[in-house]
Amino acid sequence: MAKSPTKKSVDPELFTTDTPPLPAELPPPVPPRKKAPRPVRAKKTAAAANLVTVATSEIARSGATSTDNRPTAAAGSPIQAPADRLNQIFDGLQQKSTAKQAIYRNALAAFDCLRLVSQELVVELIRKLTPLDSSVVIEYRSINDMEFHIRFSGDLLIFIMHSNVVTFPDEYGPMPSPYVAGDFRRRFFGHIMAYNFMADSIKYQRLNDPGYLVGRLLVNIDNNYFLEGVQQLELPANDMSDNAVTPEAMRLFVESAMIAAVNNDLIAPALPEIQKISVKQKLENQQVSRGSKVGFSFLNEQVI
Repeated sequence: MAKSPTKKSVDPELFTTDTPPLPAELPPPVPPRKKAPRPVRAKKTAAAANLVTVATSEIARSGATSTDNRPTAAAGSPIQAPADRLNQIFDGLQQKSTAKQAIYRNALAAFDCLRLVSQELVVELIRKLTPLDSSVVIEYRSINDMEFHIRFSGDLLIFIMHSNVVTFPDEYGPMPSPYVAGDFRRRFFGHIMAYNFMADSIKYQRLNDPGYLVGRLLVNIDNNYFLEGVQQLELPANDMSDNAVTPEAMRLFVESAMIAAVNNDLIAPALPEIQKISVKQKLENQQVSRGSKVGFSFLNEQVI
């Protein structure tokens, strides 16, 4: 049997690459890209530089400024209040606040005078009335430093001093007078009010019962007064310069207020007005049949 011819084993080629021949010389390396240069700013002129220097020095030197734009503090130092504003505050405290304190003291002295004359008046009335009818109650009662009461029969006068000093519009009361216009401190007043209530309104806590302003006493820095109120008061002349706070003037005020209260009787409401009441009114001890005083009227004819 003939043998087949043998073939030489040939290793298979795994990859076939076509590599181009290397050049004889390599190209030069590419240099890195440079950033575009920034535009050069124009140099400041000497005049502009001087302006900047002056402005900077002014800012550094200024600190706090007063109302006239003058520097009051150096750079880096604590900011101080402008001198002229301090003077304004000082002037206000020296003039207005000091004046108000003096007015308050005058008003408090007038109120204490009202207390004294009221106590004296009550004692005199008790001496006169008790022999005739001891059932009529007349009493003075101090509530606190700024309130006291005078009870006489079914009426109650409540005198209240307000703790603040007030002023009024230019056209009101004593304001247009030459006396007030002559000194700005006379434009401020301490004020004391006298209200008339029914004595049982306070006794039985009838919270809806009204009280009526009988008079208001205005006291100024000169210890003069201006009295305004109902027509029944014996009102003095409107020129405050002649109205000094005296025990006689304060007694006249109290006596006039008591006369105004006594001479204004209670007016009962009409029957249709009290035909029905609410449970709330009953529980709160409100008597809708209470009388009301309709006789009080001020000088401008305003009925209260």
